[in-house]
Amino acid sequence: MQTASTARPLALARWLLFVAGLVVLMVVVGGITRLTESGLSITEWKPITGTLPPLSEAQWQAEFEAYQRIPQYTEVNGPAGMTLAGFKEIYFWEWFHRLLGRVIGLAFAVPLVWYWLRRAIPLGYGWRLLGLLTLGGLQGAVGWWMVKSGLTQDVKVSHLRLATHLSLALTTLALLVWTALDLRALARGEGRARLTGFGAAALAGLALQLFYGALVAGLRAGYVAGSGWFSWDAWPLMQGRLVPAGIAGDSGALHAAIYDPYLVHFVHRWWAWVVVALLIWLARRVRKMDRRASIAIHTAFGTQIMLGIATVWSGMAIWLAALHQLVGALVLASTVWGVHRLGRST
Repeated sequence: MQTASTARPLALARWLLFVAGLVVLMVVVGGITRLTESGLSITEWKPITGTLPPLSEAQWQAEFEAYQRIPQYTEVNGPAGMTLAGFKEIYFWEWFHRLLGRVIGLAFAVPLVWYWLRRAIPLGYGWRLLGLLTLGGLQGAVGWWMVKSGLTQDVKVSHLRLATHLSLALTTLALLVWTALDLRALARGEGRARLTGFGAAALAGLALQLFYGALVAGLRAGYVAGSGWFSWDAWPLMQGRLVPAGIAGDSGALHAAIYDPYLVHFVHRWWAWVVVALLIWLARRVRKMDRRASIAIHTAFGTQIMLGIATVWSGMAIWLAALHQLVGALVLASTVWGVHRLGRST
């Protein structure tokens, strides 16, 4: 049983924010893995032995031969002339992505056990921390479920499974930040925040936008807008039109909204402004309560808008797209900060 004298809420909050930072890094590396088409380079899930990359030429050749048996190689990279050197480049990002997942698991589980044994976890927070640990384990399982979708019948992973994988990571990030903020409030002698109706609406609107961002990545829908630096035909228009001509609605509007790259990109592009309106409103409401949170929200979504436009104008330059994904995670973290602060004022 934890007591007031042994509980260490501020130390726990700092630990959770550190883990949240690792999750943000994981999101960025996952984005690069997707953009470089690296996600299918490792065809097996080896939780222990997969920690180390191939260390000999024979091991590299075995990994390359396993990759040569999947559709992505036989239909795309093989005909394009991929060599072992090219395979090593894509292998690195998927290996690093999985390694970082293991690091995050250890960075959460080991301190959790230590804090538990030291009776440093405040009353009522144990179950929340165990829930976060469970989400981390589930994330690994969902990641492999995603990879499996591209190993047998398709040259890429399912965009819906990819969106599920990213959404779960961002949900974990949001809960890490929220719990850390609750613990910081506890250290000051304040109560937990509650989720207000407006706060829930702001988070829901942002969640839909982030989900569509994942669909854009999974469907490669960023490429359908056209390209060219400062080309109005790519933004705010799409291929010279406000509503792109390529939308196929033969299977119904719902199907198109999930599977059609033109409509998915269109929704992601214009729903963003609904989210901007919600975040401006949120930032104004929390400004007098916490000016830093208000500034963080404005800065994050403003930067994100500019990065999104620049990414389209660049023809989906990887470094810009990766920055766009990084700032998307920061938009979520700052929004959680604002919603949490709003929930403490009531």
